[in-house]
Amino acid sequence: MLADELKDAKTRMQGAIEALDHDLDGFRTGRASTALIDRILVDYYGTQTPMNQLSTISAPEPRLITVRPWDRNAMPAIEKAILSSAIGLTPSNDGQLIRLPIPQLTEERREELIKLVGKRVEEARIAIRNVRRDILHHIDGLDLPEDESYDAGEQVQTITNEFIQVADEHAERKAAEIREV
Repeated sequence: MLADELKDAKTRMQGAIEALDHDLDGFRTGRASTALIDRILVDYYGTQTPMNQLSTISAPEPRLITVRPWDRNAMPAIEKAILSSAIGLTPSNDGQLIRLPIPQLTEERREELIKLVGKRVEEARIAIRNVRRDILHHIDGLDLPEDESYDAGEQVQTITNEFIQVADEHAERKAAEIREV
């Protein structure tokens, strides 16, 4: 039973790391990445729909993202969603394709992005600690002898520390990528 709880802890903490990676993929680093706009919600006929479900998104050049809507009538809504998002890109529309040129990041914007990365990493740490708390609660309910319960708590803390370290490493890597000119 204890092994199942520890396995569950690792699985759930890994999920928090994967969610962090997905969040960090959306941060602009001066290079075009389709992950930057994949999850922008577009008001499509009254329904909030992710951009990647309305169009083909590609990065044909290192500093350009293109959006080709499947329904041309959705173009104004897509442009509006891009403009109202916090990504800081200005779309240009030629009637069939929306182009999003990726400008160079200013030093000030780089520092803002690094702070946002720090917030996302802190959210991942909190998620990992919440998993730890939940698993420890389950372990307490197993009616283990005190020494086994203590050892299990130590194992859970070790796993927690490992995953928090992984989250910190991801943050450092993303911050270095953002600082790269």
